[in-house]
Amino acid sequence: MSCDFTALAIPGVQELKPYLPGKPAEELQRELGLASVVKLASNENPLGVSEKVKAALQSELDMLALYPDSAGYHLKQALSRELGVSVDQLTLGNGSNDVLDLIARAFLAPGSEVIYSEYAFLVYAISSQAAGATAIVTPAKAWGHDLEAMAQAVSERTRVIFLANPNNPTGTWFTAQALDQFLAQVPETVLVVLDEAYTEYVEQPDFPDGLALQKRYPNLIVTRTFSKAYGLAGLRIGYAVSDPQVADVLSRVRQPFNVNSLGLLAARVALSDAEFLQQTLVCNQQGMRQLETGLKALGLEWIASAGNFLTVDMQQPALPIYQALLQKGVIVRPLANYAMPNHLRISIGLPHENARCLEVLQEVLGL
Repeated sequence: MSCDFTALAIPGVQELKPYLPGKPAEELQRELGLASVVKLASNENPLGVSEKVKAALQSELDMLALYPDSAGYHLKQALSRELGVSVDQLTLGNGSNDVLDLIARAFLAPGSEVIYSEYAFLVYAISSQAAGATAIVTPAKAWGHDLEAMAQAVSERTRVIFLANPNNPTGTWFTAQALDQFLAQVPETVLVVLDEAYTEYVEQPDFPDGLALQKRYPNLIVTRTFSKAYGLAGLRIGYAVSDPQVADVLSRVRQPFNVNSLGLLAARVALSDAEFLQQTLVCNQQGMRQLETGLKALGLEWIASAGNFLTVDMQQPALPIYQALLQKGVIVRPLANYAMPNHLRISIGLPHENARCLEVLQEVLGL
């Protein structure tokens, strides 16, 4: 009899299910022999990569045989200037997912508790469970975080609270006043992680400034990414801003060279390319309105979003609709693994991609 290697894993890992990313366009093309595919599944930047970033990366190619700067000196200096924070507050990661995992590994353990919301980003559950912590999942309120319920869930065993603003996959957000009131209730011994992966897209005037709040609440950790608005998802680079002592703890569990040379350079150049970022935001704003108008014409409802995607209520099991869309070369994201079996998440694409998605969706629904 062969060994059951799963049984050798620690209990939290044994019970985990792997994270399921959006289906790659190339995979669908191989499977179905399609010449053209529209991928609106992974909240990527439809404009691609800044031309300034492309040009800068050419200069780094001859250095790929060398290890990257593990300290990320130049990127940290750029982030320090751009964000108005000190270098010793910064932690770099292989995407912000990496930073979230560092926080879980550094501060969670069997016997401790972690709080996050229903319909929150799955990485919170994966990292927490792998660390052996007990998850306290608070019911959502109108698909978003119920901050009052989360504050009431804090116990003497609570070590970390994960908040996403805007939230993925629902696109919901909470206001500056609501977050301030919440932070005032949380003991200073509980770390509050504010995941701002989509913050660049936000148009709402009452949205909180996580970095300003971090100056007032040392137990607040703000995480951000270059994967979305900056168009660097393929290079995997994100960061956290925290109290210097928290950053020091994270550095103790961070793998050396966890951010690659191309990512370090690309992020630094992308941070300075204000023109590309503005083009991205305009594209997203116009695409959001285009999708909302089209979905309304189809009689569909969606969750109001502050990100670069819309989560749509199909009013029936969504998986067959997702599969029918695949057959016609349109990739979106089913949300059954978020306990939202009737919903599809649709990323904002280029105008012709949004139009194609709406056209195929109408065909699939028989409207």
